[in-house]
Amino acid sequence: MSPRTERLPVFVYGTLRPGGLYHPSYLLGRTTAEEPATLRGVVLHEGPGYPYALEEDGAEPGAGRAADVEPGVVRGDLVTLAEVGYERVLDALDQLEEYRPGDPSSLYLRAVREVTRTRDGATVLAWVYLAAPRLAARLRAEGRVIAGGDWFTR
Repeated sequence: MSPRTERLPVFVYGTLRPGGLYHPSYLLGRTTAEEPATLRGVVLHEGPGYPYALEEDGAEPGAGRAADVEPGVVRGDLVTLAEVGYERVLDALDQLEEYRPGDPSSLYLRAVREVTRTRDGATVLAWVYLAAPRLAARLRAEGRVIAGGDWFTR
């Protein structure tokens, strides 16, 4: 089974995190584990009501970055979806994040990335929703970086 079809956990960094606005509607009671984790190589930007993680590649060094921003680290939670209903929950997350494979108007892309669990430092492959290319370009030019890479402490 390839990582693209494997039932991977999901790294959430904004409104889907435990305590976030959409966690109760989309994830509560549908997970087997939720644990703090970090994602490297991305920068968190403020969006209209929610955050966007942008891959650092292609960003100008220091562009839109506050002096106290830890480069390339986003804090969030690694969420393991229950086996029963896995596809249904992932489809609902895709709809929430306006991810449509191959559609250039998608807000996010769902991609496989390495995430580091905070409790033991283990690296785990997970699904991550990243800003889609058109939106990422706009955020790099005009967006505001979230210092410290943590949506909850912004």
